[in-house]
Amino acid sequence: MGFFDKLKSGLNKTKESIGDKINNVFSTFRKVDEDFLEELEEILIMSDIGVETSSKIINNLRERIKKQKIEDEEEVKKVLREEMKNILDVTDINLHLNTKPSVILVIGVNGVGKTTSIGKIANRLAKDGKKIVVAAADTFRAAAVEQLEIWANRAKADIVKRQEGTDPASVVYDAIKTTKETGADILIVDTAGRLHNKKYLMDELNKIQKVILKEMPEADKEVLLVIDGTTGQNAIAQVKAFKEEAQITGLVLTKLDGTAKGGAVIGIVEENKIPVKFIGVGEQIDDMEIFNSEDFVKAII
Repeated sequence: MGFFDKLKSGLNKTKESIGDKINNVFSTFRKVDEDFLEELEEILIMSDIGVETSSKIINNLRERIKKQKIEDEEEVKKVLREEMKNILDVTDINLHLNTKPSVILVIGVNGVGKTTSIGKIANRLAKDGKKIVVAAADTFRAAAVEQLEIWANRAKADIVKRQEGTDPASVVYDAIKTTKETGADILIVDTAGRLHNKKYLMDELNKIQKVILKEMPEADKEVLLVIDGTTGQNAIAQVKAFKEEAQITGLVLTKLDGTAKGGAVIGIVEENKIPVKFIGVGEQIDDMEIFNSEDFVKAII
């Protein structure tokens, strides 16, 4: 199964939520008029894209329909896809891991699939010939280290871990040392994700970032925020909370295969101007792909 087929099948519920409803609008209206556009906008809003983003997409679509005198159904769909793609491509979507070593700091609340994502990303990079070290810096949750170790082993990555309750920043310090000593290409750092005491959590995150900056000042750094696709619009609040504490360079989307709310991705990118860099579309270790905006919009419309 190629990535596009995986994506199409993984986004099936979102496609039913957006694509099928859009097709119904086309079959109801005989011409592309204002009523048609209003109906289309309502579908986008109801599909978790968000009011402001939906409005922007429809306004741009309206302009292009007038200017290019578009009447054909397929042409309207093509332009709609282009407008969505433009939003998703608003910033640099490439991964920047050109130094040796480079660092990926992975953040996000508990339960979003952070550990699984790290395993899948490590596996993907290892397949590209990179030597990976994983730092188990979520030391507050006993199961987190064990789970990460299972995924690291599957991905054939080295793991640096300490006992539960150890200072997370010291684990990262040790992992940086191991990364340098073993000549590894990329260090991937897991972090705690409990938001019940946000200040404490964010203080720990800041300490980790300071250690990375001090010990690896020249290294390329990606800060990836993992977002659970099933949370829809609620994910926007998570992005805002973490944005205050970290220079997020990209988003990792998980669990899209179990939700109709995949459209929220477009709203999240538009509101935060942070690109999606990875997308998870299944349970297997190979089900993590570098995000492709064109494939994404094709899969839902």
